[in-house]
Amino acid sequence: MIYRWLILTCWLVFVVTWAVFACTAKRTIKHEWACGREIALRLGILVLVLLALRFIGFSRAAKVVRVYAVNRNPVAGLIGVALCAFGVGVAVLARIHLGRNWGLPMSRKEKPDLVTTGPYAAVRHPIYAGLLLAILGSAVGQSLFWVLPLVMLGPYFIHSAWCEEKLMTEQFPDQYPAYTKRTKMLLPYIL
Repeated sequence: MIYRWLILTCWLVFVVTWAVFACTAKRTIKHEWACGREIALRLGILVLVLLALRFIGFSRAAKVVRVYAVNRNPVAGLIGVALCAFGVGVAVLARIHLGRNWGLPMSRKEKPDLVTTGPYAAVRHPIYAGLLLAILGSAVGQSLFWVLPLVMLGPYFIHSAWCEEKLMTEQFPDQYPAYTKRTKMLLPYIL
């Protein structure tokens, strides 16, 4: 179906944009995720994904589920494509507004700036919010198999956001607390 290709195109735009802009980022001076707990969290997620894929009967069950899990409803397809495109658009716009300040989650940049414009005027973590929305849109428009990355990445993004907020409070002790009072973490006016 066309929805599958449109969703794939949205994700391709995301990947290409990230690859192009990654070359322009400021130098990273420290990765906070290098601590044992963060490495253990990432390894734990990887192990859970690998175990889920290796689960006995998974491939057989996937064939049966695939018949029912793939979207065949044109309205759901349109809604899913719209959500995916909007989510990718928010993430890309946020990445553009970050400019050279972008880095891997929980990393410190050389001479960072606090960005509060564009999507950052509405939420503190629009990249995470946009990606979660894009994944949700992919699940609605293409296949329920997208629920697995949503369930796996949702808690990880929230954890990363909390860690980044702690880091930002240390880097910008005067500005960041005021910024958190006027914005929400992921959803404008809600969360």
